[in-house]
Amino acid sequence: MPSRDEAWALLCEYTQNENLRKHALAVEACLRAYARKFGADEAFWGLTALLHDFDYERWPNDAHHSAREHPYEGSKILRERGYPEEMIRAILSHADYCGLPRQSQLEHTLFACDELAGFLTACALVKPGKSIFEVEPDSVKRKLKDKAFARGVNRQDVIRGAEELGVPLEEHIGFCIEALRGIADRLGLQQKTNG
Repeated sequence: MPSRDEAWALLCEYTQNENLRKHALAVEACLRAYARKFGADEAFWGLTALLHDFDYERWPNDAHHSAREHPYEGSKILRERGYPEEMIRAILSHADYCGLPRQSQLEHTLFACDELAGFLTACALVKPGKSIFEVEPDSVKRKLKDKAFARGVNRQDVIRGAEELGVPLEEHIGFCIEALRGIADRLGLQQKTNG
């Protein structure tokens, strides 16, 4: 299996947008935390998360084609580079329009963390200090009800993701907040110091 450095290089080769790179890091942090909780392979889950959207900037797939653009194009590149089929299947299954039902714990966890990680980042960026340390589960749940906030985030996917994991939504939100706090400096969401 390719190393994390190789996976990061692949992500950066296809993704120039800094916010998309940070999204990959955020989802990676959430999946690594869940892998530790579930006793799964943390490195494998982390690489899956890191690469789940690596082709999105080049092939955004606004029409939601199952066999074109994101994540289909990325799956071909991953196969060419020797990534495991289990990882590729998880990446394909995170996009409902690919028509690949999620089966494994990895697949359910990737789906559950993808939209939520983006939403938590948005919640942090509207706080006075733009810090994930200012974000709490109850405020996130309120923001989920505000349809005008972070319009690009699919609320149903956030809710369904927690359901698929079998974790109460508030607990899932709190767990992912903690995961993001662990890499807040890399996400640009650390606590600001005065002076």
